[in-house]
Amino acid sequence: MSDSDHPTPAVQHRRSISLVWLVPAVTLLIGGWLIFTTMRDKGPEITITFKTAEGLEPGKTLIKYKDVEVGKVVAVRFSEDYHHVTITAQMAKDSEVLLKRSTRFWVVKPRLSLRGVSGLSTLVSGAYIELDPGKGVFQTRFTGLEKPPLIKMDTAGTKVELVADKLGSIDAGSPIYYQGISAGEVLGYDLANDNKSVFIHAFIHAPFDALVRSNTKFWNVSGVDVTMNADGFNVHTESMLSLIYGGIAFETPHAEKHKSESIDGLVFTLYKDHRTIVEQGFTRKMKFVAFFDSSVRGLAPGAPVEFKGIKVGQVTDLRLEFNMKDATFRIPVLIEIEPERVVPIGGSKGASPYETFKKLVQKGLRAQLETGSLLTGKLFVALDMHPGTPIKLVGAVKDIPEMPTIPGGFAQLTASAKKILDKLEKVETDKIGAELLSILHGVNGVVNRPELQQSLTDFHASLSSFRSILAKVDAHAEPIAGNLDQLLASGHATLDKAQETLGLINAMAKPDSPLQFKIIRLSDDLSDAARAIRSFLDLLERHPNSIIFGKE
Repeated sequence: MSDSDHPTPAVQHRRSISLVWLVPAVTLLIGGWLIFTTMRDKGPEITITFKTAEGLEPGKTLIKYKDVEVGKVVAVRFSEDYHHVTITAQMAKDSEVLLKRSTRFWVVKPRLSLRGVSGLSTLVSGAYIELDPGKGVFQTRFTGLEKPPLIKMDTAGTKVELVADKLGSIDAGSPIYYQGISAGEVLGYDLANDNKSVFIHAFIHAPFDALVRSNTKFWNVSGVDVTMNADGFNVHTESMLSLIYGGIAFETPHAEKHKSESIDGLVFTLYKDHRTIVEQGFTRKMKFVAFFDSSVRGLAPGAPVEFKGIKVGQVTDLRLEFNMKDATFRIPVLIEIEPERVVPIGGSKGASPYETFKKLVQKGLRAQLETGSLLTGKLFVALDMHPGTPIKLVGAVKDIPEMPTIPGGFAQLTASAKKILDKLEKVETDKIGAELLSILHGVNGVVNRPELQQSLTDFHASLSSFRSILAKVDAHAEPIAGNLDQLLASGHATLDKAQETLGLINAMAKPDSPLQFKIIRLSDDLSDAARAIRSFLDLLERHPNSIIFGKE
């Protein structure tokens, strides 16, 4: 049977889609939808640069804002120079509002510092990146912070700028006080362009920021303020916190009387202490020079100038001047007096302070050195009225008025003691000692003489005889007592007669008695006779020849 005898199969072509392709198509559609939804819900991708990647793991480390997850770290790699690490993070949808130019990132992990312990919760959950949203345009590349910021962007308050001669103990995180209450902290500091001062960036929390005005004064309260001056030792510290971390305090004079004002662009001076602020509060200053003869040991620039115990100025300078001509020394002390510290009552309002000073000098205003504290030995200049003291002026400084001086109390005491010592040095102590020794030898010779010993023996014998006589008198005491009674009776009679005689004398001494009248008349006659004799003697003294030729 040949091949042609076999039947030929009939092939029919079907044009419908096979079910085999339905599964890939559905898969493709689902995958596309998932990709679309993923891309739709996916937020922006950002990069953050840190110095190290400590505690960061791709796929695990989260990015949080207010403890809410807003992103996740997806990759960690080195930078091109291998000096930093770059973190790639996938952010959540609608997170663009958080990603601004001033947005900050930092790693939250356990930290131990002098201010305390933070980030302890990450011991269980692991480290994460904290986000602090800022302001500005949208941005995807950031540089992370190595430490958490002291102030977050949403903290209410005001930033202020301070300038100081030196930083001292102030550091980032140092507290700022108002009336002893914590009102802010220091954010950081930078060296000024002149390389001689420091700019300090600080933040004042609300509501204390409303107290900061253009006339607000800031001063340093870091550590312990220990001063040794004419008042003795003074120790002051604002708080234990400022003792450890340093600190700043501020005040605003008459803050309640000022309306709100903008302090943007203002740079406040940071004074070294509050005492400096008080000193600079008196703008008017009068300069004087005073010359002192005594030692000025213990007197230094800044020492107070007091009038009746109230500070009215301070010492600004003192030096030692030598005169080559006569080999003498003098010590000019420059002082500044603040006339605003003295409130005038009545008087001439138009008189200048220097005219008033001249009048006070004429009335006895003098300067003298006094010891403020025996413990420190510091001196100060005391002004007081000493009328009657001479005005001694050196006249060496022409452009500055000179203040007359007198020795201080301690100087006068020292001078008096020196005079006494000088007199004692002139006393011939050796001669006096020799004379005393001679006297003692003489006394010793007198005491040890044989005649004195014999006299003492005779005196002892006399005492024995006197004792025997007293014994005999005691034996005859009764007869003597009888005679004594008779003697007392005779005495009574004599007293009666004496009393009668005194009565007669008293009667004669009365003013109206005849005898008294005669005595008075006799006294008058004697007075007339005395006057006549005195007149006669005067005549003879003036005219001695009248006794021969008679009175002309």
